[in-house]
Amino acid sequence: MARILITSALPYINDIKHLGTLVGSMLPSDVYARFERSRGNEVLLICATDEHGTPAELAAAAAGKDVATFCDDMYDIQSDLGQRFQLSWDFFGRTSRAPTHELTQHLADRLSENELIDERTISQVFSIDDDRYLPDRYIVGTCPHCGYENARGDQCENCTRVLDPTDLVDPRSAVSGSTNLEVRETKHLYLRQSKMVPELKKWIASKEDVWPHLVTSIANKWLNEGLHDRGITRDLSWGVPVKHGDKWPDYDGKVFYVWFDAPIGYIGATREWGEATGNDWERWWRLSKGADDVKYFQFMGKDNVPFHTVGFPVTQMGSGEDWKLVDYIKGFNWLTYYGGKFSTSQKRGVFMNHALELLPSDYWRYYLMANAPEGSDATFTWEHFAATVNKDLADVLGNFVNRIMKFTASKFGNEVPEGGEWGPEEDQLVADLERAIKVYETEMTALEFRKALAALRSIWVAGNEYLTRAAPWAAFKSDPAQAALGCRVGLNLVHLFAHLSEPVIPTTARIMHESLLPAPELLPWPDGNLKDTLERVPAGQPFTIPDVLFQKITDDQIDEWRARFGAEE
Repeated sequence: MARILITSALPYINDIKHLGTLVGSMLPSDVYARFERSRGNEVLLICATDEHGTPAELAAAAAGKDVATFCDDMYDIQSDLGQRFQLSWDFFGRTSRAPTHELTQHLADRLSENELIDERTISQVFSIDDDRYLPDRYIVGTCPHCGYENARGDQCENCTRVLDPTDLVDPRSAVSGSTNLEVRETKHLYLRQSKMVPELKKWIASKEDVWPHLVTSIANKWLNEGLHDRGITRDLSWGVPVKHGDKWPDYDGKVFYVWFDAPIGYIGATREWGEATGNDWERWWRLSKGADDVKYFQFMGKDNVPFHTVGFPVTQMGSGEDWKLVDYIKGFNWLTYYGGKFSTSQKRGVFMNHALELLPSDYWRYYLMANAPEGSDATFTWEHFAATVNKDLADVLGNFVNRIMKFTASKFGNEVPEGGEWGPEEDQLVADLERAIKVYETEMTALEFRKALAALRSIWVAGNEYLTRAAPWAAFKSDPAQAALGCRVGLNLVHLFAHLSEPVIPTTARIMHESLLPAPELLPWPDGNLKDTLERVPAGQPFTIPDVLFQKITDDQIDEWRARFGAEE
C-alpha cells in the first residue's frame, strides 16, 4: 500500500470561487485522491483557506466586517461549498490558525539562522490620513497606459500591465479614498532566494522528465531570468506576526507576506488534522518521521507554479530541516468563460454557489474534468456544457442504466435473472473493457484527466455496444435464458460502472451501486478476473430502478443561463 500526500492550492478567502479555480486545483486533487483510495492506497488530501494579505482586508472592509469575522464567515461558506461538490478533503484547515502561524515563525527563524533572510530599507507609499503604509493593492489610481481609473498599485486589471504604485496617475488610498499620500522609507525582511539557485536548479533538473512541461517551463523561466530576493513581510495588521518572543523586536505591526505563509499552510493544515484526529502529522512531512515513504502531489493553476517550484522549496530546503519536498506538481492552464475572464465585479461567469443552484455537482465534476485545461487554456460555454452533459452523461451512461434496469424489471421482475450460457458476445465485452480500463487506469495514474475521462466514456460505450449486440429484448422472444444472461451482465455492468466512475461522479456512482447492492464506505477499484467481476451481482439479487440519473439540458435553459451569467452576444 502506497502512502500518498495530496495538497490543493489553497483557495483565497476573499470571495466564492469560480469554476476555473475549482477545476484548476480543488476538483482534480479530489478525483485523484478518490482514485488512489479506491486502489487501496493510504491517502491524505489536505486543503485550507488562504486567509492573509491585502485582498482579505479589502474584501472585509467592502463587506462592512472586521477581517477576522469576515474570514470566519467565508471559511464556513467555502467549506460548505467544497462538501456540496463532494470534495473529499481529509482536512480543510485555515492559515489563520495557530499551527500555520507557529510553523511560519519557526521556518523564518531557521532561514534567518542560515543567513537566508536579511533586512532591507525600501520606499513605500504612506497614507497620512489613514496613518499607515499602503501595500500595493491598497493604492488605486489611473493607469498610465490605458487610462483605467481603478487600476491597483501592482497591476491594471483592464490592460494587465504590471505597475508600481508610483506609476499611477492621481493615486489614492483604497482604504479611505484619501489622496494625502507620501513616499516614506520602511524596513522589511527579504528571503535570499538568489543564494539557493544552484540547489534549486539541480532539484528542478531532476524533475524535467517527470513534471508536466507547463510546470518545468515556468520554473526554468524564473530561474533563467535571474531569481531575485523577495520581500517576505508587509505593513499590515492581519497575518502572521513577524515579531514573536525576542525575535525581530522592531517589527511590531508587521506580518509575513501571504505568499510566504500560504504554502506553509499545507503543513499547518496537516498539523491541524493531526491535532484534531490524534494522528501523527509529522510522518507525512518529516523524512526522519517516515515521510521518506510518502509520494507527494500538488495541484494548482499556472499562476501558482512559481511559488511552489521556487518560493516554498527555498523555505523548505533553506531551513536545513528534513521536510518532504513535492514529488509531482500538476499545473493547469486557465478555464475561461466564453474566451474572457471570470469576474465577480462584472457578474460574469459561473461560481461554485451558482453552479449548484442549477444542477447537482456530478454534472459539473464530469464536464470540468473531461475538459480540464491541461495542454492549453480551455473555454467554458453553455452550449458545450449542454452537449457534453446530454451526450455523455444522459445518453451514454444514464440511458444505459435506465434501459437495462427497466427492461429487466419488465421481463424478469426486480431480481437479477439467472440462466444463459456465456458466449462470444460476452467474451468480446470483456476484451473491450480490459483495453479501455487499462487506458483509464494508466491515464489517471499519469494525471492526464482529459484522456482518462475519454477512456471512462469508452467504458460506458462498450456496455452500450454489448447491449446492442446481445439484444436481450429480441432474444427474449425465442431464448429467454439467453436474454436473462444479457440482462444479468448488463446489471453487473451498472455495478462495474459505479466503481470505475466513483472518482469523477461519486454521488451518481453510489446511487448506481445501491440500486443493486448495499454500498460500502469505499467503492474499491475492480480487481481480479473481469469475467468474475461481471458476476459480482448474483442471480436472485433484488434491485431497484433509480430515478433518471441525468436530465438533459434544454435550449431554453441555455438561453436563460447565457443571459443570467453574462454570455450575451
